[in-house]
Amino acid sequence: MGFKELFEMQNQLNERIVQEHALHNEDLYDKRLLALLVELGELANETRCFKYWSVKPPSSDSVILEEYVDGLHFVLSVGLDHGLQDAIKEGTVVSEDLTSQFLCLYRTISELQGKKDTQLFSRLFSEYLGLGHLLGFTEETIFKGYYSKNQVNHQRQDEGY
Repeated sequence: MGFKELFEMQNQLNERIVQEHALHNEDLYDKRLLALLVELGELANETRCFKYWSVKPPSSDSVILEEYVDGLHFVLSVGLDHGLQDAIKEGTVVSEDLTSQFLCLYRTISELQGKKDTQLFSRLFSEYLGLGHLLGFTEETIFKGYYSKNQVNHQRQDEGY
């Protein structure tokens, strides 16, 4: 499995949601960006990287991976909105500090608001993969996590989520 397959799986899920929720005439781009920002915040919360006031450890790797792939679903959706079916495969680690990497992603996502810029999306994709690297995830782990959560997302649609 590779990123091309993840884009294809995400496209199938997106098309299903648009069809089943009658969203054909909706522009979902900015909503997807906001969803990505929310998921990124949930991921940061589970890593606890910014909680300098707390001694509580981060959540388990499995919880962090699930939050990471939740965000990846929206990264892929934004890429599909750009007409992309594949993307770069190397991650960019802006900083070895998780907090800085998260802040960099927030800036990049915000820059995409209201505009579809393929170079900017490529930067987002690369920075998101870099975040995965900082979290200790291999591509194989990310692919397996995405596949598993994608199945859950389809099941949720089956159940009227």
